[in-house]
Amino acid sequence: VFTRMLDNVVEINGLPLEQQRHEIMSKRRHGMGFLGLGSTMTMLRMPYGSAESLEFTEQVSRELALAGWHTGVELAKEKGAAPIMEEEFEVTPLMLRQRPEMAADGYKLGDKVKGKVLLAKYSRYMQRIASVAPELVEQVAESGCRFTHHSSIAPTGTISLSLANNASNGIEPSFAHHYSRNVIREKKKSKEKVDVFSYEMLAYREIINPEAMPYGTHAGDTLPDYFVTSEDIKPMAHVDVQAAAQKWVDSSISKTINIPTDFPFEEFKHVYMYAYEQGLKGCTTFRFNPEAFQGVLVKEKDLENTLYQFTLEDGTTVEVKGNEEIEYDGETHSAANLFDALKEGYYGKF
Repeated sequence: VFTRMLDNVVEINGLPLEQQRHEIMSKRRHGMGFLGLGSTMTMLRMPYGSAESLEFTEQVSRELALAGWHTGVELAKEKGAAPIMEEEFEVTPLMLRQRPEMAADGYKLGDKVKGKVLLAKYSRYMQRIASVAPELVEQVAESGCRFTHHSSIAPTGTISLSLANNASNGIEPSFAHHYSRNVIREKKKSKEKVDVFSYEMLAYREIINPEAMPYGTHAGDTLPDYFVTSEDIKPMAHVDVQAAAQKWVDSSISKTINIPTDFPFEEFKHVYMYAYEQGLKGCTTFRFNPEAFQGVLVKEKDLENTLYQFTLEDGTTVEVKGNEEIEYDGETHSAANLFDALKEGYYGKF
Protein backbone atom coordinates (compact mmCIF):
# COMPACT_ATOMS: atom_id res chain seq x y z
CA VAL A 1 0.00 0.00 0.00
CA PHE A 2 2.77 2.44 0.96
CA THR A 3 4.71 1.73 -2.25
CA ARG A 4 1.60 2.49 -4.30
CA MET A 5 1.07 5.70 -2.37
CA LEU A 6 4.64 6.84 -2.99
CA ASP A 7 4.24 6.05 -6.68
CA ASN A 8 1.18 8.30 -6.76
CA VAL A 9 3.20 11.09 -5.14
CA VAL A 10 5.44 11.12 -8.23
CA GLU A 11 2.43 12.34 -10.22
CA ILE A 12 2.06 15.42 -8.00
CA ASN A 13 5.76 16.06 -7.42
CA GLY A 14 5.48 19.84 -7.80
CA LEU A 15 9.16 20.20 -8.72
CA PRO A 16 10.01 23.68 -10.05
CA LEU A 17 12.45 22.91 -12.88
CA GLU A 18 11.76 21.04 -16.12
CA GLN A 19 14.97 19.03 -15.68
CA GLN A 20 13.82 17.90 -12.23
CA ARG A 21 10.38 16.93 -13.51
CA HIS A 22 11.91 14.97 -16.38
CA GLU A 23 14.24 13.16 -13.99
CA ILE A 24 11.54 12.03 -11.58
CA MET A 25 9.04 11.09 -14.29
CA SER A 26 11.69 9.14 -16.20
CA LYS A 27 12.88 7.10 -13.23
CA ARG A 28 9.87 7.40 -10.89
CA ARG A 29 12.20 6.75 -7.98
CA HIS A 30 11.05 7.15 -4.40
CA GLY A 31 12.40 6.31 -0.96
CA MET A 32 10.42 4.13 1.40
CA GLY A 33 11.92 3.63 4.83
CA PHE A 34 11.05 2.79 8.40
CA LEU A 35 11.49 4.09 11.92
CA GLY A 36 11.53 2.60 15.41
CA LEU A 37 14.31 0.07 14.81
CA GLY A 38 16.17 1.01 18.00
CA SER A 39 13.00 1.01 20.11
CA THR A 40 12.07 -2.41 18.73
CA MET A 41 15.50 -3.81 19.57
CA THR A 42 15.13 -2.59 23.15
CA MET A 43 11.68 -4.13 23.53
CA LEU A 44 13.03 -7.40 22.08
CA ARG A 45 15.93 -7.18 24.57
CA MET A 46 18.51 -7.01 21.79
CA PRO A 47 21.58 -4.88 22.51
CA TYR A 48 21.98 -2.41 19.63
CA GLY A 49 24.96 -3.51 17.54
CA SER A 50 24.98 -7.11 18.78
CA ALA A 51 25.11 -9.98 16.27
CA GLU A 52 21.44 -10.67 16.93
CA SER A 53 20.48 -7.05 16.25
CA LEU A 54 22.49 -6.97 13.01
CA GLU A 55 20.67 -10.06 11.76
CA PHE A 56 17.35 -8.44 12.71
CA THR A 57 18.26 -5.18 10.94
CA GLU A 58 19.19 -7.03 7.78
CA GLN A 59 15.96 -9.03 7.91
CA VAL A 60 13.79 -5.91 8.28
CA SER A 61 15.58 -4.15 5.42
CA ARG A 62 15.40 -7.23 3.20
CA GLU A 63 11.66 -7.68 3.73
CA LEU A 64 11.11 -3.99 2.95
CA ALA A 65 13.09 -4.34 -0.28
CA LEU A 66 11.41 -7.54 -1.47
CA ALA A 67 7.90 -6.24 -0.78
CA GLY A 68 8.69 -3.02 -2.64
CA TRP A 69 10.19 -4.66 -5.73
CA HIS A 70 7.34 -7.16 -5.98
CA THR A 71 4.91 -4.24 -5.91
CA GLY A 72 7.02 -2.36 -8.46
CA VAL A 73 6.71 -5.25 -10.92
CA GLU A 74 2.95 -5.43 -10.32
CA LEU A 75 2.62 -1.68 -10.92
CA ALA A 76 4.65 -1.93 -14.12
CA LYS A 77 2.15 -4.46 -15.45
CA GLU A 78 -0.82 -2.36 -14.30
CA LYS A 79 0.32 1.17 -15.20
CA GLY A 80 3.49 0.77 -17.21
CA ALA A 81 7.15 0.66 -16.27
CA ALA A 82 9.24 3.75 -15.63
CA PRO A 83 10.14 5.20 -19.07
CA ILE A 84 13.87 4.69 -18.50
CA MET A 85 13.26 0.93 -18.34
CA GLU A 86 12.48 0.83 -22.06
CA GLU A 87 15.18 3.32 -23.00
CA GLU A 88 18.13 1.86 -24.90
CA PHE A 89 21.70 2.53 -23.77
CA GLU A 90 24.83 2.09 -25.83
CA VAL A 91 27.42 -0.27 -24.40
CA THR A 92 30.54 1.77 -23.64
CA PRO A 93 34.12 0.84 -22.74
CA LEU A 94 33.41 1.97 -19.17
CA MET A 95 30.45 -0.41 -18.91
CA LEU A 96 32.53 -3.34 -20.09
CA ARG A 97 35.33 -2.49 -17.64
CA GLN A 98 33.02 -2.09 -14.67
CA ARG A 99 30.77 -5.03 -15.60
CA PRO A 100 32.95 -7.69 -17.29
CA GLU A 101 30.02 -10.10 -17.08
CA MET A 102 28.38 -8.11 -19.90
CA ALA A 103 31.15 -9.22 -22.25
CA ALA A 104 30.74 -12.77 -21.00
CA ASP A 105 27.05 -12.49 -21.93
CA GLY A 106 27.99 -11.50 -25.48
CA TYR A 107 27.66 -7.71 -25.36
CA LYS A 108 30.11 -5.77 -27.53
CA LEU A 109 31.11 -2.14 -27.76
CA GLY A 110 28.33 -0.15 -29.44
CA ASP A 111 25.57 -2.69 -28.76
CA LYS A 112 22.25 -1.48 -27.37
CA VAL A 113 20.81 -2.68 -24.07
CA LYS A 114 17.55 -1.67 -22.42
CA GLY A 115 17.46 0.01 -19.03
CA LYS A 116 15.44 -2.80 -17.46
CA VAL A 117 18.12 -5.32 -18.45
CA LEU A 118 20.94 -3.13 -17.15
CA LEU A 119 19.12 -2.77 -13.83
CA ALA A 120 18.08 -6.39 -13.41
CA LYS A 121 21.17 -8.21 -14.62
CA TYR A 122 24.08 -5.85 -14.03
CA SER A 123 23.21 -3.87 -10.93
CA ARG A 124 25.15 -5.20 -7.93
CA TYR A 125 22.17 -4.36 -5.74
CA MET A 126 19.70 -6.28 -7.91
CA GLN A 127 22.02 -9.26 -7.97
CA ARG A 128 21.78 -9.32 -4.19
CA ILE A 129 17.98 -9.33 -4.58
CA ALA A 130 18.39 -12.19 -7.06
CA SER A 131 20.22 -14.23 -4.43
CA VAL A 132 16.96 -14.54 -2.47
CA ALA A 133 14.32 -13.89 -5.17
CA PRO A 134 15.71 -14.83 -8.60
CA GLU A 135 12.27 -14.98 -10.21
CA LEU A 136 11.60 -11.39 -9.15
CA VAL A 137 14.71 -10.09 -10.89
CA GLU A 138 13.84 -12.08 -14.01
CA GLN A 139 10.47 -10.31 -14.04
CA VAL A 140 12.22 -6.94 -13.82
CA ALA A 141 14.41 -7.86 -16.79
CA GLU A 142 11.36 -8.96 -18.78
CA SER A 143 8.66 -6.45 -17.80
CA GLY A 144 10.60 -3.64 -16.18
CA CYS A 145 9.63 -1.99 -12.91
CA ARG A 146 7.52 1.03 -12.03
CA PHE A 147 10.58 2.73 -10.48
CA THR A 148 14.38 2.54 -10.48
CA HIS A 149 14.90 3.00 -6.72
CA HIS A 150 12.64 2.01 -3.87
CA SER A 151 14.14 2.43 -0.40
CA SER A 152 15.79 5.17 1.65
CA ILE A 153 16.04 5.46 5.44
CA ALA A 154 15.30 9.06 6.37
CA PRO A 155 16.05 10.76 9.73
CA THR A 156 12.29 10.79 10.63
CA GLY A 157 12.91 12.87 13.78
CA THR A 158 9.71 14.91 13.67
CA ILE A 159 7.64 11.98 12.39
CA SER A 160 8.91 9.73 15.18
CA LEU A 161 8.04 12.29 17.85
CA SER A 162 4.70 13.52 16.52
CA LEU A 163 3.23 10.36 14.95
CA ALA A 164 5.02 7.47 16.69
CA ASN A 165 5.01 8.65 20.31
CA ASN A 166 8.77 9.29 20.28
CA ALA A 167 9.87 5.94 18.92
CA SER A 168 13.50 5.91 17.81
CA ASN A 169 14.03 7.58 14.45
CA GLY A 170 15.13 5.71 11.32
CA ILE A 171 17.72 3.05 12.14
CA GLU A 172 19.02 4.98 15.15
CA PRO A 173 18.91 3.91 18.79
CA SER A 174 16.96 6.22 21.06
CA PHE A 175 18.87 9.45 21.72
CA ALA A 176 18.01 9.08 25.41
CA HIS A 177 15.13 7.59 27.39
CA HIS A 178 14.50 10.82 29.30
CA TYR A 179 15.75 14.13 28.01
CA SER A 180 14.82 17.71 27.21
CA ARG A 181 13.63 18.98 23.87
CA ASN A 182 14.04 22.66 23.05
CA VAL A 183 10.90 23.88 21.30
CA ILE A 184 9.82 27.25 19.96
CA ARG A 185 6.74 28.72 21.64
CA GLU A 186 4.90 31.62 20.09
CA LYS A 187 5.66 34.92 21.90
CA LYS A 188 8.26 33.28 24.15
CA LYS A 189 11.62 35.04 23.81
CA SER A 190 13.82 31.92 24.03
CA LYS A 191 13.27 28.23 23.38
CA GLU A 192 11.36 26.29 26.01
CA LYS A 193 12.84 23.16 27.59
CA VAL A 194 10.31 20.30 27.56
CA ASP A 195 10.83 16.88 29.18
CA VAL A 196 10.20 13.85 26.95
CA PHE A 197 10.50 10.06 27.30
CA SER A 198 11.37 7.48 24.64
CA TYR A 199 8.63 5.18 23.32
CA GLU A 200 10.15 2.11 24.98
CA MET A 201 10.57 3.99 28.25
CA LEU A 202 6.90 4.99 28.22
CA ALA A 203 5.91 1.37 27.50
CA TYR A 204 8.15 0.01 30.26
CA ARG A 205 6.75 2.48 32.81
CA GLU A 206 3.21 1.67 31.71
CA ILE A 207 3.52 -2.14 31.72
CA ILE A 208 6.40 -3.06 34.04
CA ASN A 209 7.46 -0.37 36.48
CA PRO A 210 5.96 3.14 36.67
CA GLU A 211 8.85 4.28 38.88
CA ALA A 212 11.61 3.32 36.44
CA MET A 213 13.97 6.07 35.34
CA PRO A 214 17.24 6.19 33.40
CA TYR A 215 20.22 6.15 35.74
CA GLY A 216 18.00 5.14 38.64
CA THR A 217 19.94 4.64 41.86
CA HIS A 218 17.47 2.58 43.88
CA ALA A 219 16.40 -1.04 43.39
CA GLY A 220 12.85 0.00 42.55
CA ASP A 221 13.62 2.54 39.81
CA THR A 222 16.41 1.02 37.71
CA LEU A 223 16.13 -0.07 34.08
CA PRO A 224 17.35 -3.36 32.55
CA ASP A 225 20.77 -3.18 30.90
CA TYR A 226 19.29 -3.57 27.40
CA PHE A 227 17.93 -0.01 27.70
CA VAL A 228 20.83 1.60 25.85
CA THR A 229 21.03 5.04 24.24
CA SER A 230 23.07 6.58 21.46
CA GLU A 231 25.92 7.52 23.79
CA ASP A 232 26.19 4.00 25.27
CA ILE A 233 26.87 2.40 21.90
CA LYS A 234 30.39 2.02 20.58
CA PRO A 235 31.04 3.88 17.30
CA MET A 236 31.83 0.65 15.44
CA ALA A 237 28.45 -0.80 16.49
CA HIS A 238 26.74 2.19 14.84
CA VAL A 239 28.67 1.44 11.65
CA ASP A 240 27.76 -2.25 11.79
CA VAL A 241 24.02 -1.51 12.02
CA GLN A 242 24.21 0.87 9.06
CA ALA A 243 26.14 -1.73 7.06
CA ALA A 244 23.51 -4.38 7.85
CA ALA A 245 20.70 -2.12 6.62
CA GLN A 246 22.61 -0.89 3.57
CA LYS A 247 22.76 -4.36 2.01
CA TRP A 248 19.10 -4.05 1.08
CA VAL A 249 18.61 -0.26 0.81
CA ASP A 250 19.16 0.98 -2.74
CA SER A 251 19.43 4.69 -1.97
CA SER A 252 20.55 6.65 1.09
CA ILE A 253 20.54 6.02 4.84
CA SER A 254 20.54 8.71 7.50
CA LYS A 255 22.74 7.62 10.42
CA THR A 256 24.61 9.55 13.11
CA ILE A 257 27.46 8.05 15.10
CA ASN A 258 27.64 9.67 18.52
CA ILE A 259 31.15 10.06 19.88
CA PRO A 260 32.24 11.39 23.29
CA THR A 261 33.44 14.99 23.56
CA ASP A 262 36.90 13.77 24.61
CA PHE A 263 37.15 11.10 21.86
CA PRO A 264 40.81 10.80 20.69
CA PHE A 265 41.42 12.05 17.15
CA GLU A 266 43.20 8.87 16.03
CA GLU A 267 40.22 6.78 17.10
CA PHE A 268 37.94 9.29 15.38
CA LYS A 269 39.80 8.75 12.09
CA HIS A 270 39.51 5.00 12.56
CA VAL A 271 35.70 5.27 12.65
CA TYR A 272 35.75 6.60 9.08
CA MET A 273 38.25 4.01 7.93
CA TYR A 274 36.09 1.26 9.41
CA ALA A 275 33.01 2.70 7.67
CA TYR A 276 34.94 2.64 4.39
CA GLU A 277 36.00 -0.96 4.97
CA GLN A 278 32.39 -1.93 5.63
CA GLY A 279 31.41 -0.39 2.29
CA LEU A 280 29.23 2.40 3.65
CA LYS A 281 28.04 5.03 1.19
CA GLY A 282 28.26 7.74 3.85
CA CYS A 283 29.28 8.27 7.46
CA THR A 284 28.23 11.05 9.85
CA THR A 285 29.52 11.65 13.37
CA PHE A 286 28.26 13.92 16.15
CA ARG A 287 30.36 15.25 19.00
CA PHE A 288 28.59 17.30 21.69
CA ASN A 289 30.23 20.71 22.00
CA PRO A 290 28.33 23.14 24.25
CA GLU A 291 30.56 26.03 23.17
CA ALA A 292 29.41 25.72 19.57
CA PHE A 293 25.63 25.47 19.89
CA GLN A 294 22.71 24.41 22.05
CA GLY A 295 20.96 21.56 20.23
CA VAL A 296 17.29 20.71 19.89
CA LEU A 297 17.75 17.54 21.99
CA VAL A 298 19.69 17.94 25.22
CA LYS A 299 20.49 15.58 28.07
CA GLU A 300 20.14 16.87 31.60
CA LYS A 301 23.61 15.75 32.64
CA ASP A 302 25.17 17.65 29.71
CA LEU A 303 23.38 20.81 30.84
CA GLU A 304 24.36 20.28 34.46
CA ASN A 305 28.01 19.83 33.53
CA THR A 306 28.13 22.94 31.33
CA LEU A 307 28.68 26.40 32.82
CA TYR A 308 27.43 29.56 31.12
CA GLN A 309 28.71 33.04 31.93
CA PHE A 310 26.50 36.14 31.70
CA THR A 311 27.73 39.73 31.92
CA LEU A 312 25.35 42.09 33.75
CA GLU A 313 24.78 45.79 33.03
CA ASP A 314 27.18 46.83 35.80
CA GLY A 315 29.95 44.73 34.25
CA THR A 316 29.87 41.93 36.79
CA THR A 317 29.57 38.35 35.62
CA VAL A 318 27.34 35.53 36.78
CA GLU A 319 28.17 31.88 36.13
CA VAL A 320 25.37 29.30 36.19
CA LYS A 321 24.79 25.70 35.16
CA GLY A 322 22.98 25.07 31.90
CA ASN A 323 19.98 23.45 33.57
CA GLU A 324 19.38 26.29 36.05
CA GLU A 325 16.45 28.65 35.55
CA ILE A 326 16.96 32.39 35.20
CA GLU A 327 14.47 35.25 35.52
CA TYR A 328 15.20 37.70 32.71
CA ASP A 329 13.12 40.31 30.90
CA GLY A 330 9.92 39.22 32.62
CA GLU A 331 10.26 35.53 31.68
CA THR A 332 11.78 32.36 33.09
CA HIS A 333 14.42 30.75 30.86
CA SER A 334 16.79 27.84 31.15
CA ALA A 335 20.32 29.24 31.35
CA ALA A 336 21.44 27.28 28.28
CA ASN A 337 18.56 28.44 26.09
CA LEU A 338 18.86 32.07 27.21
CA PHE A 339 22.60 32.07 26.54
CA ASP A 340 22.07 30.56 23.10
CA ALA A 341 19.28 32.99 22.18
CA LEU A 342 21.37 36.02 23.17
CA LYS A 343 24.53 34.72 21.51
CA GLU A 344 22.85 33.74 18.23
CA GLY A 345 20.73 36.89 18.05
CA TYR A 346 17.26 35.31 17.93
CA TYR A 347 16.19 36.40 21.44
CA GLY A 348 12.66 37.83 21.34
CA LYS A 349 12.17 37.08 17.63
CA PHE A 350 9.88 34.04 17.86
